[in-house]
Amino acid sequence: MADIKRILVPTDFSGPADGALTYALDLAAKLAAKVSLVHVFDDESGIHSGEYVPMPAEMRSEILADLRRRLNDVVAKRGHSELSPEVLIGPIARSIVECARDSKADLIVMGTHGRHGMAHLLLGSVAERVVRTATCPVLTVRPPAAAATPA
Repeated sequence: MADIKRILVPTDFSGPADGALTYALDLAAKLAAKVSLVHVFDDESGIHSGEYVPMPAEMRSEILADLRRRLNDVVAKRGHSELSPEVLIGPIARSIVECARDSKADLIVMGTHGRHGMAHLLLGSVAERVVRTATCPVLTVRPPAAAATPA
């Protein structure tokens, strides 16, 4: 088994992401590994009305400050001051994979919503794209109710 010393946990602040963080923290405690918590802000989500209009700078700054506060709240609620929270900016799946590579993460632990059928087809899956493109192993954690539902 690989020596896991760095675990990256992306969060969208959802229940599945919270479950993945719990799993990663438990695993890190057993392996004496460090956990990094990241949220990706996709700043390409400007206003589209025939052509792309970027988000106003003031609004972008407020959103980034709010995201940093939310990440710090997650760390504070968990009581794990050694967690290193960071807001990344860019396309979500690609930013997670690049962060894992750049930080030399040995494992990515992330939640998945467990969508099926048309919802999966229309919305895609960030977790699926990360699994396909990451250079390190990816562990996906599904919410208990989703794990019990057959595909």
